[in-house]
Amino acid sequence: MRKLIIIVIGLLINFSAFASQKEKAYFAGGCFWCVEESFEKLNGVEEVISGYSGGTTENPTYKEVTYGKTGHFEVVEVIYNKEIITYEELLKNFWLNIDPFDAYGQFCDKGYSYRSVAFFQNSNEKKLIERDIKDLEKKFNKKIVTYVRKFSKFFKAEDYHQDFYKIKFQKYIRYKNACKREQSLNNIWGQ
Repeated sequence: MRKLIIIVIGLLINFSAFASQKEKAYFAGGCFWCVEESFEKLNGVEEVISGYSGGTTENPTYKEVTYGKTGHFEVVEVIYNKEIITYEELLKNFWLNIDPFDAYGQFCDKGYSYRSVAFFQNSNEKKLIERDIKDLEKKFNKKIVTYVRKFSKFFKAEDYHQDFYKIKFQKYIRYKNACKREQSLNNIWGQ
């Protein structure tokens, strides 16, 4: 019995150490299906959840958010292992998967809820976002219109939005191609 207790304690300590390596980051870049796909491909990202953030309505629905009555954006919650990937690397991925110059939405999705937003949870994240904006504005000689917002709450989107790009792959590809997302990203950032 004593040996079993020691093993259980050891497992709990190891689990606690592993769990402490997990962090969360929040980004909005238009349709959360596409943003979810772009982050899930990264080594060190354990899960990406589609949802809503930035507004005032508690537990909003997709319909409420897209009609613009909530103040929320389509957002992804990125759960990552900070020992494998850094917030700075996540931020780089974010920029490369949005159009930071579009003040009306992203690609074929227009409206407030489709605006790009980099949410920060602490002063270091805010500093990294602001540094990137300054560097990108200098590089492109254009104003970045991506919002920088303090993170507050995240509300998970309806189940049918989760992993949409995997579950409804054909529909997702048709949507993504119709929006010319890849073509537009290549025009901004290069191949």
